[in-house]
Amino acid sequence: MAAMIRRLVALLGSAVAMQLLPLPGHAQSQMDLNQQAGTARQDADRQLNAVYTKLRTRLGPESRARLQAAEEAWIRFRDRECAFIGAPTDGGSIHGMIVAQCQARLTLVRVKDLEAQLNCQEGDLSCVRE
Repeated sequence: MAAMIRRLVALLGSAVAMQLLPLPGHAQSQMDLNQQAGTARQDADRQLNAVYTKLRTRLGPESRARLQAAEEAWIRFRDRECAFIGAPTDGGSIHGMIVAQCQARLTLVRVKDLEAQLNCQEGDLSCVRE
């Protein structure tokens, strides 16, 4: 019984190791990873621009101005937050990927926040309606 358990543990360990080690055909350079992160950030930015534009068209002049000011402040926050997150890798080849991943992640959160404004339930007082 003990030998069977050891064999099972060894087999599971090999399976776990295979999941953690990249296969030779799937190896990527840091430049490839940086480009993928940059593409993800661009995709998130496109989503943000689309939902921002849609929301903006539903608002009156005063609310549009407040939304624009909020968006400008949010972009400054995102960029500064991601500079903070990426600081430990500053100067390294992975730095661009870390910053782009952070920006993509925060941008997708912002997309959800703006979508919530677009899809407010009637009676929700936290929604801007004009």
